[in-house]
Amino acid sequence: MQSNEDNYWKIATRQMGMVTRQEQEKFKNAKITVIGCGGIGGETIEMLARMGIGELVLVDEDSFDITNLNRQNFANSSTLNQDKSRVACENVRLINPHVKVTAISEHVSDDNIDEIIGDSNIVIDALDNILTRIFVSRKAREKKIPFIHGAIHGTLGQITVFLANTPSYEQMFNLPSNERPLTKEVIKEIENMTSGVPPAIGPTPNLIGCLQAMEAYKIITGIGKVNVAPKLLTFDLLDFASFSINEI
Repeated sequence: MQSNEDNYWKIATRQMGMVTRQEQEKFKNAKITVIGCGGIGGETIEMLARMGIGELVLVDEDSFDITNLNRQNFANSSTLNQDKSRVACENVRLINPHVKVTAISEHVSDDNIDEIIGDSNIVIDALDNILTRIFVSRKAREKKIPFIHGAIHGTLGQITVFLANTPSYEQMFNLPSNERPLTKEVIKEIENMTSGVPPAIGPTPNLIGCLQAMEAYKIITGIGKVNVAPKLLTFDLLDFASFSINEI
């Protein structure tokens, strides 16, 4: 595919009935960091690329293994044992060559999160552990960058958006680290909150990923209504009547 301005707008043709050219230009010029390139992250990344995001920073220290095949978009027989962030990066280039994309295969910590987020317009949480979410959400809040949170457990999913003037991730979910420095003792309390590997089935993380991508599109273009904290969208795919937005 020839990489030129006309082709960018051809890719975006079908969504242009929803937004103005000026609104889509905002998305075309925006930068999003997605932390986690697995189940939730893979779908988020793919949708952002297809919708025409300008720049992506993709972060994940892990590589694909055979247990990822049931749900992770970029996992297949040829990508097993390869870095998730680099595979995701290659797929973005195949989907939409107009996207500037960077892969970071590093462990996310309090020491490098500022550099990782950089000047992003949005940070998306596609993580599977609470402690890293705390590092990321704190830095996003400090830099006044919207933080889109998504999480799953089996067929259960949840999503919300944290802004500088909303309750924080730690406050909303009443975490023991809320308004406390991350000492060894506090970190131990956080780590003790998680036990074992949670179940996951393909549709759940992929639905969350789609919703996160759409929230990012709404934030940047200004269309629609964003689901902002303390409102939390939750669902159970075993019961479609369970879809609801609750204030925590």
